This record gives sequence, C-alpha cells and structure tokens, in this order.
Amino acid sequence: MNELAKGLILLGAVLIAVGLILLFFQKVPFLGKLPGDILIKRENFTFYFPLATSIVVSLLISLILSVIGKFR
Repeated sequence: MNELAKGLILLGAVLIAVGLILLFFQKVPFLGKLPGDILIKRENFTFYFPLATSIVVSLLISLILSVIGKFR
C-alpha cells in the first residue's frame, strides 16, 4: 500500500508540473506546427490532427519513463 501512495503522489506532482508548464507557456513554439500534422481547411469546416506532434510527445514521455525506471 505504501508503494501505491508514493506512485499517486508522484503522478500528482507530474500533473501539477505539466499544468504549470501549460499555464505559463500557452504557446509552445514547435508544438502543433510540425510537418506531418494534418490540417484540412474548407469553407465551414476545419479538421486538425497533430499526428507528428503526438508521436514526438509519445517518444518524450517514453524516454522520461524509461529514465525514471532505470533509477528505481
């Protein structure tokens, strides 16, 4: 039960950190503007799917979690 509590505290701290980053940096320069992001604009319709951005964010999260895993 002790490990679960530590994990939840760590998850909460990470969520707070991400929230503060998004609060202070509302526009991250590269996020959402990468080549490979799909943007379709029509007269009354706009479709945006950040495919490349999703892949980059996924790789960064995987790298961070693997580094954390090595230190545990």
